[in-house]
Amino acid sequence: MTDAIPDAVLEFIEVGEGPSARRIAVRRRPGKGPGLVWLGGFKSDMQGGKAVALDAWAHEHGRAIVRFDYSGHGESSGDFAIGTIGSWLEDSVAVLERFCDGPQILIGSSMGGWMALLLAREIRKRAGKASLAGLVLIAPAPDFTEELMWKNFSPAVKKEIETKGFWLRPSEYGDGSPYPITRNLIEEGRNHLVLGSAIDLGCPVRILQGAKDPDVPWQHAFALTHRLPADDVVLTMIQDGDHRLSRPQDIARILAAVAEIG
Repeated sequence: MTDAIPDAVLEFIEVGEGPSARRIAVRRRPGKGPGLVWLGGFKSDMQGGKAVALDAWAHEHGRAIVRFDYSGHGESSGDFAIGTIGSWLEDSVAVLERFCDGPQILIGSSMGGWMALLLAREIRKRAGKASLAGLVLIAPAPDFTEELMWKNFSPAVKKEIETKGFWLRPSEYGDGSPYPITRNLIEEGRNHLVLGSAIDLGCPVRILQGAKDPDVPWQHAFALTHRLPADDVVLTMIQDGDHRLSRPQDIARILAAVAEIG
């Protein structure tokens, strides 16, 4: 069935100026609202299983959807090693302002969950074309640079980051190559921490979390729910779920959460 789905339109937009200018790759599919906005994870791209499944669902239901790659990810230009939470948020805001009109459901996976919370805050602050219909967060990792990285790094790793400016972290994902965790990523991330106070979004939130997630412990998702208003926030714990949550049954739950919001 997927083979019959026409490709989403691939476009590029320019974000930033001077040395920080980059081309952001965007795939969008026109349709009715609420529109869907896919926010991927750290070192992932818009061609992953969950993003493609959402695109297929949007096509089937005539819904608008926008996917994109942060700078230094996937088909976008830029160097991953110089990316920060702030620069990736800038990418996200630029895509939203250019391609999104009316109510939007922000769907964020892992780091994309943090990005969705930050983007939701930006939508509420700005008087733009887009408004907030809801959030679906998959193994969300808000504040991960501080809570899940820096606080858990050994003294030796912290010293290497502080003296060399980066540490090469081993990876079990992608091609398995180690990737840099930079001092700038850690330090700049402190400008965007959200778990220290209440997060008032004024929209429904659905969180899906695997109990066997080795990267984002379920306690982290639980801490997030305590920062969200109690009304219309649902946390679904998937007992045998890992971090990716990309098995058919996981994707079915994600799509059901999107459909439930609207």
